[in-house]
Amino acid sequence: MLQQHQQQQQQQHQQQQQQQQQQQQQQQQQQQQALQQSLQQTLQVSQAQAQAIVQAQAALQQQVAQTLQQQQQTLHEQLQAVQQQQIQAALQRQSATLQELQHQAQQQALLAQAQATVKQKMPRARAYNKPRGRMTAYAFFVQTCREEHKKKHPDENVVFAAFSKKCAERWNTMSEKEKQRFHEMAEQDKRRFDLEMQNYVPPKDMKVRGRKRQQMKDPNAPKRSLSAFFWFCNDERSKVKANNPEYTMGDIAKELGRRWAAADPETKSKYESLSEQDKARYDREMTAYKKGPLALTQQQAAVVPDVDEDGDFDAEEEYK
Repeated sequence: MLQQHQQQQQQQHQQQQQQQQQQQQQQQQQQQQALQQSLQQTLQVSQAQAQAIVQAQAALQQQVAQTLQQQQQTLHEQLQAVQQQQIQAALQRQSATLQELQHQAQQQALLAQAQATVKQKMPRARAYNKPRGRMTAYAFFVQTCREEHKKKHPDENVVFAAFSKKCAERWNTMSEKEKQRFHEMAEQDKRRFDLEMQNYVPPKDMKVRGRKRQQMKDPNAPKRSLSAFFWFCNDERSKVKANNPEYTMGDIAKELGRRWAAADPETKSKYESLSEQDKARYDREMTAYKKGPLALTQQQAAVVPDVDEDGDFDAEEEYK
């Protein structure tokens, strides 16, 4: 009986162990299933997150590309605007330069026309290639009026007295701005005349015309002072000749006049200072000369220039 009872207990114990093992196996299987489900869910979430990241990266790249494209477009438009502004500024400068050149060309044409008319009015030959006399601003104005009137009324005979009176009345009513171009023409013609007279040396045996005679100059008399423009010419003339050996005397005079007109104030101030110093020197020497024993009488020492009808001066010493 005891032995049977023990066997039964052993069987029960074995059954309990088997049940426990089965329960453990079931629990393990359930845990594995739960773990697999959890892993699958985690994997699905990771895949979803990865897909979201990829989509976000693609959207970011697209946004960056759009931003870069917009920036490039903006820069291109700004560059075009700057280039257009530069082109417009360059065109404006060219237009201003062209207008200035046209203005200068008109002045030169008027000057040449006036000079040609003067030559026609005064056809007599100039002895010894003497430079043509300079014209005043009013003379250029009258000449221009005469040419304009001749173009409008080519067959009309002009009464000189009446025409001159009308020109004088018109000149007196003009503003300084309207007179400016004629003053510029006169100034340019004066520079031409001064340069040509500076280079002009009449023959020693030249006969003086008319009743006015040029007296002998005292060799002890002080040398006349030079203007700022003449001092400038003394420095620049050799340079112009060296750079332009084919230039005539008239060409050299025009080039020197152009250089003087284009000179900056500092350069002109230098020669104006030289002119002032030379004038002070001349005044001192002339004062001493007049007091000295070698001075001639006023009639002997005076140099009387022979003035032609065209305004030329025959006094050689004025331009030495």
